[in-house]
Amino acid sequence: MLTRSKIVLVSAFAALMFGGSVSAFETQANAAYVIDQETGTVLLAKQENVALPPASMSKLMTLFMAFEALRDGRLQWEEKLPISTHAMSYGGSTMFLDTTDKISVKDLVRGIIVLSGNDACVAIAEALSVDGTEAGFAAMMTERAQAIGMTQSVFANSNGWPHPEQRMSMKDLAILAGRLISDFPTKYILFSEKEFAFDGRVPSNTRNRNPLLSLGIGADGLKTGHTSEAGYGLVGSATQGDRRVIFVLTGLKSAKARADEAERMVKWAFRQFTYKTLKHQDEILAQAAVWMGNSQTVGLLLLGDPKILISSTGVKNISSKIIYKGPLRAPISKGDQVAELVIKVPGLSETRLPLIAAQAVARGGFLPRLRTAAQVLFRKVVNGGLSGT
Repeated sequence: MLTRSKIVLVSAFAALMFGGSVSAFETQANAAYVIDQETGTVLLAKQENVALPPASMSKLMTLFMAFEALRDGRLQWEEKLPISTHAMSYGGSTMFLDTTDKISVKDLVRGIIVLSGNDACVAIAEALSVDGTEAGFAAMMTERAQAIGMTQSVFANSNGWPHPEQRMSMKDLAILAGRLISDFPTKYILFSEKEFAFDGRVPSNTRNRNPLLSLGIGADGLKTGHTSEAGYGLVGSATQGDRRVIFVLTGLKSAKARADEAERMVKWAFRQFTYKTLKHQDEILAQAAVWMGNSQTVGLLLLGDPKILISSTGVKNISSKIIYKGPLRAPISKGDQVAELVIKVPGLSETRLPLIAAQAVARGGFLPRLRTAAQVLFRKVVNGGLSGT
């Protein structure tokens, strides 16, 4: 049988060759991660896979699971949840709830987002937990995080209270932010809420702690965090024009340093980069070899008019290649994804775009199969000869 292996074809986009260079961003954060949401291009990565104490940024996982429960009907917006002694026992940032309260899910969610309520997290955790405990919910958080690709996340509680086993990476937090934005667009709007005066009981605790929301730079979420162990951190997102960036940073020494660094990071991400649309519709980029088909090759097309990210001043020395596992096995339907175009812009992570078959290739008759058999025989001879008994 013919062995199929990875085949690389060199491709070029001469129209993208400009002068200029991408400027690296130097951050004071201990760890950071910045990604362009639409293209998936990583703009900045520093200690991004290191599991670190996430502080209140881990509340985003509790919110994600609450939003899933609301979507699935396991929670209702106006449903009122009790407040346990355990929920009331947390200090730090709270909604100042007590065991006489029954609070709507909507108010608890707003209390988590705007007021960073540790007690509100526990109320939702105990409602959704399989055993009714926060610890049980933390185990569910870990399992769900792993299932959506957050491989460096382990939870011991619902709110980020300091615990030696509570850990998340900056990349995991960016994955989580992306899912909140894409999976729950109508609920994501709540992250831009600047004030929530919950029943007027604590007038001094009404303001969203996200320092970027009022700066006019397109920021619309998501969550700050701080403990003495973690330092000051922030998971954020911002839009300008048709672009959205997601950014995560941690380990800053003060709230001001966090605000300044996050603002600087957002402005850099939008100022230094722009989209380039690859308008190659119906233009065959290359031919891929086909095995056992009525044609020996199939044309490769870009799917739609995808975008890549480049420096705002342009970038020279862009390289590209086409990768597929071939020869491709017939039959092939028109539009099947059969290969990838890999584009490398200096200073950025590579972009991988799907390539589809330009036409159908049916399984061949006797002569194509005979030709394939001869090719297999020839390759065996060339690669070391035949052996027999």
